[in-house]
Parts: sequence; structure tokens; C-alpha cells
Amino acid sequence: MKALTIAPLLRGLSFDGEKGDIIVYKSRIDYAELTCSATELPEQFEKGMHSVIVDGVGGFLLGEDYDDAVNGTTLAPKVTGRAGVVNNKVCVVTGGAQGFGEGIVRELVKNGAIIFIADMNVGGAKKLAIELNEQEGRTVAFGVAVNVTDEKSVKKMVDEIVKTVGGIDLFISNAGVLKAGSVKEMTLKDFSFVTDVNYIGFFLCTKHVAPVMELMNQPQGNYYTDIISISSKSALEGSNKNGAYAGSKFGSVGLVQSFAKELVADNTKVNTVCPGNFFDGPLWSDPEKGLFVQYLNTGKVPGAKTLEDVRAFYEAQVPMNRGCDGEDVTKAILYAVEQKYETGQAIPVTGGQVMLN
Repeated sequence: MKALTIAPLLRGLSFDGEKGDIIVYKSRIDYAELTCSATELPEQFEKGMHSVIVDGVGGFLLGEDYDDAVNGTTLAPKVTGRAGVVNNKVCVVTGGAQGFGEGIVRELVKNGAIIFIADMNVGGAKKLAIELNEQEGRTVAFGVAVNVTDEKSVKKMVDEIVKTVGGIDLFISNAGVLKAGSVKEMTLKDFSFVTDVNYIGFFLCTKHVAPVMELMNQPQGNYYTDIISISSKSALEGSNKNGAYAGSKFGSVGLVQSFAKELVADNTKVNTVCPGNFFDGPLWSDPEKGLFVQYLNTGKVPGAKTLEDVRAFYEAQVPMNRGCDGEDVTKAILYAVEQKYETGQAIPVTGGQVMLN
């Protein structure tokens, strides 16, 4: 066995009913409470151990959080009940350095999560991680590079996370792009770009994350994990002159339902959150590429002459008279994680703009 296999198994062996310990891999450590072979590990490991050497593989440090594992301390905050849904759980957010992703990252940290901010903008991800670690006074965030359309990049991201903390409790597939345009005019290049990120990217992430979650569940058979796609209200109804985006999001709901039926055997729940419009994020408000600019230029909003006209048009469509934000979405994420009896669902967070029937 390799470290990438043993670390998730150790998380499963240390599972306390909600989560396993954080597992930090080291190619070598000088002392351990247990030294054994990989085959002996399941029988000889005891909960509460803080260090293990596996012959021919290396050393593993265990703790309630990353700092406890590395330093051999027991200082991690312990929170139970509804306030502890993601406390000291390993959460990954793709596209987490900005926009909706950043909002989700910040809210999960408030709820005690240990976060990997995965983004093509790795500089921005690491900068945000440093800020959050300083804010919390402990190691709660890491920046990691990923291009969700590149399978090698996705695998490298997952491997780095496993070597750093041992596994993944909650994976949030948030990275997404949008290019608006009439079906009569959109280029195949633009259509494929949107599909590659929003649809194929979710597939690639699930493909490489799911086996890690399976390993975590193996030792005790009751370790629940979650994969959550951040979709859109455009996954619930079509979007005029926005077919590439809506199509990719509709398709991702099909993936969610299909993956949910398969991965339930590993106690991995798969759901999607379908937010309304995040008007203040870069997707909408970027002065050059934002949707307000795109929709103004493509004439999607009849009679609109300014960006303010476009924004007012979309705000007026929301019964609650405002756009969605990171806190709104995170509350839905926490619900999906806490609810052990739900998988394959598309959860709308639209301020009443889309109502299921």
C-alpha cells in the first residue's frame, strides 16, 4: 500500500461517529506509538493514537485538526450538534479564491471547517488561506492549484490534499464559467469551454474524489461523506440566450442524480445547490466580462441602456428583492451535510424566484 491509500484508511480507523482524525503524512518520523505493516494496521491501530509508522511507507501524524497532528497537541476546538456540522472536517472548494467560492470558503471557516481553496488562481487561493489562518489563529486553510478541465491537475490536487490531511469529508464543486449568447451566433469554442468547466469538470473531480471517500468508509462502514455541486437556478429552468450555461447546469443535475445512486454504497452523498444570482460577485459585476456587461451587449434585457438598467431588471424578478450570497448558499450546504437521509437532490436557493413543484 502507498501513503495515498493508507492515509484515508487511517481516517476511517479513527472515525468517531462524525469524522476521522486529520492525518499528516511524513516520509519519515523518528518515533511512533505504533509501528506495523500495512496489513497489520487495521488490527493493531487503536483510537487515540497520535503517530503511526507503516513499514516501507512512512510516518503518519494524527490529531483533531492540522496543528494538533503536526505538533502533538490537543488544542483543537471541539463543537458538537448543529454548530459542529463541518467542525474540523476537511472541505474542498473549487473556484474558491473569488466570487461565490470565496463566500462559501469564508462561511465554512466560520463554522470550523478545515478548507482547501482550490483554484487556477493559486496565488489568490494561497493569499486567502494566509488571511484566514491569521484571522483564526490556527491552520484552517490551504491554497491548492487546480484546473478542473485537466484530469492530471485534478488528480494532483486530490493527491496533495490526501498527503496533507489524509482525506476529504466534503467536496464542493463550485468552479464554473458562463458565456452568454444566442444559439444562432455562439461559437463551438465558447460552447465547449462552458461545458468543459461546468459539466466535465464536475465529472473529473468526482471521479478522483470518490475513491478517497470510499477508502475512508471501508474500516467501519458508517463514515458519511459529501460531494456537492454548486449549480444554478439555470439548472431548474432554461435561460434565454444562455443555452451553453443552462445546458451544462441541467446536465450536472443528471450527473448528481447518477453519481448519488452509485456512491451511496460508500456512504457518499451527492447533492447540488442551485443558487439564484450573486449580483455583487465578479460573474455578474466584473466591468469587462461580467454578466451585466454581456447581457447589455447582447440585448438580452429589452430596453436596457445601462448596467444599472440590467441589474434592476434582474433584481425585480426575485420575490425577496435581492441577489443570493455566500451565506445563503452555505446554509444549504450545511443542510445537505447534516441531513444523512438525502442524496441526489437539487436544492434551490433563489429567494423564491424558482419554486419547485
